[in-house]
Amino acid sequence: MQDIQDMQKNNTFSFNRSDFPKDFIFGTATSSYQIEGSSLGDCGRSHWDDFAETPGNTYNQETAALACQHYNHWQQDLDLLRLGGFDAYRFSVSWARIFPNNMKQPNPKALDFYDKLVDGMLERGIQPFCCLHHWDLPSYLADKGGWRNRDTAICFAEFSSFVYRRLGDRLAGTNTVNEPWCIAWLSHFLGLHAPGLRDIRAASRAMHYVLLAHGLAMQALRAESGKNLGIILNFEKIEPIDQKPENIEAAALVEGIYNRWFLQAIFKKSYPSNVLEQLSRHMPENYELDFPIIAQKLDWLGINYYTRARIASGHAQNKLIVKQEKGDLPQTSMGWEIYPQGIHYIIRWIHQNYTKNLPLYVSENGMAWHDAVESDAVHDHRRVRYFNDHIHEVKKLVSDGIPLKGYFCWSLLDNYEWTFGYKERFGLVHVNFESQKRTPKDSFLAFKKSLST
Repeated sequence: MQDIQDMQKNNTFSFNRSDFPKDFIFGTATSSYQIEGSSLGDCGRSHWDDFAETPGNTYNQETAALACQHYNHWQQDLDLLRLGGFDAYRFSVSWARIFPNNMKQPNPKALDFYDKLVDGMLERGIQPFCCLHHWDLPSYLADKGGWRNRDTAICFAEFSSFVYRRLGDRLAGTNTVNEPWCIAWLSHFLGLHAPGLRDIRAASRAMHYVLLAHGLAMQALRAESGKNLGIILNFEKIEPIDQKPENIEAAALVEGIYNRWFLQAIFKKSYPSNVLEQLSRHMPENYELDFPIIAQKLDWLGINYYTRARIASGHAQNKLIVKQEKGDLPQTSMGWEIYPQGIHYIIRWIHQNYTKNLPLYVSENGMAWHDAVESDAVHDHRRVRYFNDHIHEVKKLVSDGIPLKGYFCWSLLDNYEWTFGYKERFGLVHVNFESQKRTPKDSFLAFKKSLST
């Protein structure tokens, strides 16, 4: 207890690099749309631009037109990565930036930017991990149905092949899509992200076609002699609020949609039966024939974890309507419960039931808080504690022989946090969005100290 109190007082971690294997990677992650500035460098429109410019969709009507202006400040941001002692950087490429108007004419400014970005990492001794799609679908594809249209999956495979031909020889790792649950369910059934639909048929098709896009992209990347390829899925520790049968059933359905749908398709060539009871009549015809494509062999799996969810039944006739209730745990500024034991449970469950000896990465983990600069410093002791507690769970898993190969915290920079605009801050580095001044927070300095030890 005294060690933890001292750690909180001094804003340091109670672990260091030597507690992990020599080849264990520590990194940070960002996404192109959240930091680059979609109005810069002849970037094309994405459906997130369309969604954000629609009144009522984002906090304070804020857009990512400028964001962190990483497009202009990338060298400074890579210098911060090196200063922090990080081994790797998980970045994403913007589909709408590379192919702004159609799938035939790439944007030379975008290609030069990503070339320089990757070369800049290598010059600083940072391993580049590239995410090919982090939600910014080009508007010209959204106009044709977006993820409801099977052709989008084919276009994504073409895009993936093109990017890998340009950058692949310098990448340490590549993943196809980030958080397909957010791309499909959050965005097409719950309507909270672009394109903002609340349509069960659209959601069911998006849930399948984003997986098909992953499988086709994996085939295309292998054809380009792609190496160290994976996908990034998000998970929560999902529990019923009590042991009433209706709440147990509701939690199992949410768990099937959130945690098992994508895993089961990739590793077992099927979808969870309790979810199909609700979605099967809305699925594409003969969707089962796509499982051999979806279930391409992976070199690694990325696991994003932030919180737990406590679920109750919300409607007797419609099982897809559920309620989520908070427990008595501390919460982030976004109301997400802080539950570090959940990352331990999720990773062990995935390893035992799906991936076995496949290498795993924690590809995102972090917390939001309303941080402020005080005398050129940001004292984010809550975030220091959050990272410390979650990384200790990771350390236990590594010690138990789980093939965890790295940990990427979210995020390097405060950024455009989707529907929350610029209100919520996840960064290790504070960004003043008016002046673009970067101020490392105490959590950044804690990583710097631990990773240099």
